[in-house]
Amino acid sequence: MGENLALNVESRGYRVAVFNRTVSKVDDFLADQAKGKNFLGCHALDELVQSIKPPRKVMLMVKAGPAVDEFIEKLLALLSPGDVIIDGGNTLFSETERRTKYVESKGLLYIGTGVSGGEEGALKGPSMMPGGSEAAWPLVKPIFQAIAAKVGPKGDIPCCDWVGPRGAGHYVKMVHNGIEYGDMQLICEAYWMLKNALGLTNAELYDVFQQWYEGELNSYLIEITRDIFSVKDPETGNELVDMILDTAGAKGTGKWMSQLALDLGVPSTLVTEAVYARCLSAMKDARVRASKVLKGPSGRYAGEKKVFIEQIRQALYASKICSYAQGYVQMQAAAREHDWPLRFGPIALLWRGGCIIRAVFLERIKEAFDADPNLENLLLAPYFQQAVEKAQPAWRNVVKTAVELGIPTPAFSAALAYYDGYRSERLPANLLQAQRDYFGAHTYNRIDKPGIFHSDWLRMRKTPKA
Repeated sequence: MGENLALNVESRGYRVAVFNRTVSKVDDFLADQAKGKNFLGCHALDELVQSIKPPRKVMLMVKAGPAVDEFIEKLLALLSPGDVIIDGGNTLFSETERRTKYVESKGLLYIGTGVSGGEEGALKGPSMMPGGSEAAWPLVKPIFQAIAAKVGPKGDIPCCDWVGPRGAGHYVKMVHNGIEYGDMQLICEAYWMLKNALGLTNAELYDVFQQWYEGELNSYLIEITRDIFSVKDPETGNELVDMILDTAGAKGTGKWMSQLALDLGVPSTLVTEAVYARCLSAMKDARVRASKVLKGPSGRYAGEKKVFIEQIRQALYASKICSYAQGYVQMQAAAREHDWPLRFGPIALLWRGGCIIRAVFLERIKEAFDADPNLENLLLAPYFQQAVEKAQPAWRNVVKTAVELGIPTPAFSAALAYYDGYRSERLPANLLQAQRDYFGAHTYNRIDKPGIFHSDWLRMRKTPKA
């Protein structure tokens, strides 16, 4: 990522100084990808700082955690007031909140920026979500917007803009990653239904995802999923995707989003189920043992194949809407909690290019917040309301069929449960509060008058007649 970002910056007409603690990597870089380009290789951090024209912009691309603090301390001893330190890693937002205040107290400026798009995006144009010291934004804006992915009719709108103060940029990047977790899990569940309920071959799956890519599901993840079904394993000649062990890895940002949703008291159930699905996948040995003991239904869908493929598509789209709705509700809650002036429509535009969740769908989110900047939930926007309403019969049939056939669809099911819960005027939490008051005197509110109440449930209960 660091090398590719440096190559991207240099390609926009800038001279770039580079440094790595393993100095041999600097020499290797200059002799290979950077050969003949406008780079200055540095073998010491003070040499790097001295080579940059003030106000200096120094970007760190190191593993999140103590290494970032270590570099900040070293840089603070070398930099001057007004210089900018930039953290481009996947950092927990609270660390960026702390570091911004600390660096500013030393007279310097700090930026924590989300960078999405992987190694290819870093080289060709990532989505960038900067936050931190607002005074630093004018200093880095020309560079950041030059290297960012471009979208729009003329291909000149950068997928990079100022997000907000302190840790806002890294928080939005974390939500982006959480939505990515949900999107990937939903696509995997659609694939698993197509494969196991309908028995589609990989060639047929390719055709289905190609058709979906041409419609409202058009996105980078649908595109690469389509491509995956066309790749053969050079060693065995089998389909490569079928040769991959079914255990998923994770780097932690999805877990962060789920944990912080619990802290805020918002139901980000899609990312949580996606994280748990990865955890369950990692229990491979236990699942193999359980598969020989635990029994359940199996079989194939008996209805019209084409009809059910379309129903799975609709279920995927409706669930995706719920996933984004949850992500935006969490960002809104975080903005209130941390006093961040987040602009929710423009955030969607940052994700239109360069990043993993880029999709045509994001234009609809921007339109929804343009129409109502105070929109409480994406599900209430007319376009999304109508889309989910249209998809409901198909969505419910897919989840019902998955249950009947014993095919796990935790994200589809969680999305539908969220939708049904959110649209319910009353939920059974009245009984839950009664239980809490009964065993712990936790009190409750009433529907007929204001105030906080407690009842002596044991004394008031009816005694069965002898």
